[in-house]
Amino acid sequence: RNYLRLRNLELEVTKRTYRQRRIVRKELPLQQYLNMKVTSLVTFLFAVGSIDGFVVPQHNVVAQPNSCLFGSVSEVSPFVQGPRIICDELPVVYVYDHCPFCVRVRLAMGVKNVKHIVQFLANDDIPTPTKLIGKKIAPIFGIPEDDLIMGESLDIIEKVDSDDRFGATGQILPTTGRKDIKAWQKSVQILLRTLQRPRYVATGLIPEFQQIDGRHAFIKNHQLPPYEKPEWKGDGTDENPGMPMEEKLKLYAEAMSMDPTSLIEDLNAKLIELDDLIYSEHHCSEGGLSMDDIDLWSRLRSITIVKGIQWPTKLRGYMHNLSELGDVPLYDEMAL
Repeated sequence: RNYLRLRNLELEVTKRTYRQRRIVRKELPLQQYLNMKVTSLVTFLFAVGSIDGFVVPQHNVVAQPNSCLFGSVSEVSPFVQGPRIICDELPVVYVYDHCPFCVRVRLAMGVKNVKHIVQFLANDDIPTPTKLIGKKIAPIFGIPEDDLIMGESLDIIEKVDSDDRFGATGQILPTTGRKDIKAWQKSVQILLRTLQRPRYVATGLIPEFQQIDGRHAFIKNHQLPPYEKPEWKGDGTDENPGMPMEEKLKLYAEAMSMDPTSLIEDLNAKLIELDDLIYSEHHCSEGGLSMDDIDLWSRLRSITIVKGIQWPTKLRGYMHNLSELGDVPLYDEMAL
């Protein structure tokens, strides 16, 4: 009986807190809020066997797909995909799975329905890209029948969409140069780095981070806020050697162990803002699927690695539709 009284008191306090902490312009359902509070106490404890190894958590994490309510959306015709294109020698895309520039190319190839080989590179693999194109970079695109190797995502997409061997040309409309979406992307840059980067290496499921060397290579070169790249990486001189690797590993582990509730609430509010900016659940700008979508969706995809995100209806439909159209899966099932 005393336990029930205590439990009812806890729920009442939580309800009051919920009422006081409404997310900008859109409330979370109460049960959803309560679930997030419980999740924040359990799911985000980061199990590291040792700082030296930055060991992937050994406990089993049951990640639920990000939830949303699919309601009515704008009556806009979806992109009409052309017939399947299968060349005698398949083009090859060398990528990192988490990299938005690599995702651009994969999405464009999928939109154009071109069968291709996806070759995932380990994050510490320097010899393979160097042999192909002279340095460690991704994406790298190869057309075997032309003995062609090229880099730079936008150049690759332009090549594919202007070559009639890969279907009708000009299927992907040019960028509209929207400043509002660019401004939104800039406004969430620090927030996304804080949430996404530790989760990339913590899941143990992303191809480029399946081995410890790949995880360490990423941590070595990718700073966490509030640090800037020069103080994280250094410049190779004795005066500025960069942060010791031990300290970087510690900061990544601490970032995963912190309670992300307030950061997730901030990101949920920013997604509501973006929901107002996108034109429809099929393309973000008026006129049809364009390079605006190739860039925006490729950046938004990484948000699905964060558990507890509440996607507005139209925006969640947008993520789902382009994932299916481009044959590039989301991270929902491995979200932390």
